[in-house]
Amino acid sequence: VREFDMTTRQFVAGGFELPEAKSQVAWADRDTVLVGTDFGAGSLTESGYPRVVKRWRRGAPLNEAETVFEGAGTDVRVFASVDRTPGFERTLVGRAVDFWNEQIYELRGPELIRIDAPTDASVSIHREWLLIELRSDWHHGTATYRAGSLLAAEYDQFLSGTAELRVVFEPDAHTALHHYAWTRDRLLIVTLADVASRVEIATPPSRDDPLRPASPRLRSSPGTWRREPVAGIPAATNTVVAAADEHGDEFFLDSSGFVTPSRLMRGTGPGPLESIKSAPAFFDAENFSVAQHFATSADGTAIPYFVVRPAGARGPGPTLLYGYGGFETANTPAYNGVLGRLWLARGGAYVLANIRGGGEYGPGWHTQAMREGRHKVAEDFAAVATDLVDRGITTVEHLGARGGSNGGLLMGIMLTRYPDRFGALVCDVPLLDMKRYHLLLAGASWVAEYGDPDNPEDWKFISEYSPYHNISASRQYPPVLITTSTRDDRVHPGHARKMTAALEAAGHQVWYYENIEGGHAGAADNEQLAFKAALSYSFLHRMLGSRPSG
Repeated sequence: VREFDMTTRQFVAGGFELPEAKSQVAWADRDTVLVGTDFGAGSLTESGYPRVVKRWRRGAPLNEAETVFEGAGTDVRVFASVDRTPGFERTLVGRAVDFWNEQIYELRGPELIRIDAPTDASVSIHREWLLIELRSDWHHGTATYRAGSLLAAEYDQFLSGTAELRVVFEPDAHTALHHYAWTRDRLLIVTLADVASRVEIATPPSRDDPLRPASPRLRSSPGTWRREPVAGIPAATNTVVAAADEHGDEFFLDSSGFVTPSRLMRGTGPGPLESIKSAPAFFDAENFSVAQHFATSADGTAIPYFVVRPAGARGPGPTLLYGYGGFETANTPAYNGVLGRLWLARGGAYVLANIRGGGEYGPGWHTQAMREGRHKVAEDFAAVATDLVDRGITTVEHLGARGGSNGGLLMGIMLTRYPDRFGALVCDVPLLDMKRYHLLLAGASWVAEYGDPDNPEDWKFISEYSPYHNISASRQYPPVLITTSTRDDRVHPGHARKMTAALEAAGHQVWYYENIEGGHAGAADNEQLAFKAALSYSFLHRMLGSRPSG
């Protein structure tokens, strides 16, 4: 971290500067920052993130910074933020007890005031409003609020225990909250309806009252939030809020699809959007079709997936299936020029599987596949693979799959538990030794997701799928390419190294590539990204062959 002057466009001589570490810095004022970093022994959590937040004043040595908040060594991390909006100045600090639970406080002088929302909820504050995004059902007072709902209350009243909670969004079986963003007075809500984006504008109660007093701390009149759909959102796309004006009501949306490059659109309300600019196309998308299908998983759950393939394709062809399935991450339609040029334009089909563990249908879609439910991620992915063959889109011999990080774990499970479903696999920066993952780098922060392998009860279900512990010399495996990075600071390259060695010892076909740079992304610059893409797609073309005549 190094202080940079945006006016002179130069680094500030003698300014705030931190050595390489996992750090967080927030401006408190022009000459003061709140900082969490590696201050020395005992200042980091077991996960390798800051355990202490300090107030650091300009010109003072870092070792003289004043401690303002501390977490426990077993926490994932501590954090701090400062809201400098006139009339709404606040300093927040908090601790992530595990990956999914946080305790958040407002720091008022020496006093810590707890924001007493559910610890597994996501909390944000904008001016006088507190928003609470629920990950589990919340029984509050006489009401029960559903997991996946977005609630609003006036912040000061919530702290005093007198707030009236309002439901801004409530999910249904097909629609989930994806993300949201504020303009000055309105809330942009982006939802997923069967994994396609929808955008709405929510207006707080009394915002349209011309007689509403201008006091910034005014208590809003009782009433519901009014929601209006934003017109002009393209179908079957991923649309995100690219920017929103916190001083006005202007906002920008970025929308893209599998065959549609990113398009920037401007709006000020629910009316028609103004198209500002589109990114260039990197492949000819005229001759491709996009379809959504549903596979049936082992427990009967319908699993959606998208198929992008040459329009009018007859008979099975080489197909690449991608999946992730973890940490409530929603995989949505998006443009990928490299995929288009190196795979689609050469006759391949691409499939995006929206398996459980992700957030495509809200927190419940994720929590079903946590810990002892982890097997559902693999069952869902295997069901999609089978459905692709049953529909005649591909054959086992022509079906490849790819995933990275948590998706790399998924590829390891496919290799060792479902090897007869695939013709080739690409396994990027993977977790594979689930007995020791929590001892390496950031692994301790994921215990809430996977379970604790040191707990015998947890190891029972983890051991059933841990790829490294389920390698068999007697089963036939598809060829696999495993990639990693020496400088990955999240998933240790040891996972990939030992898995490769064990597969070789068992007589299986395994290719291995380790970049000495690049971190968890696996590449440090565009040249390395290009090399890795060429390597991966060349492997897939070689193993899966070209589109057979049909």
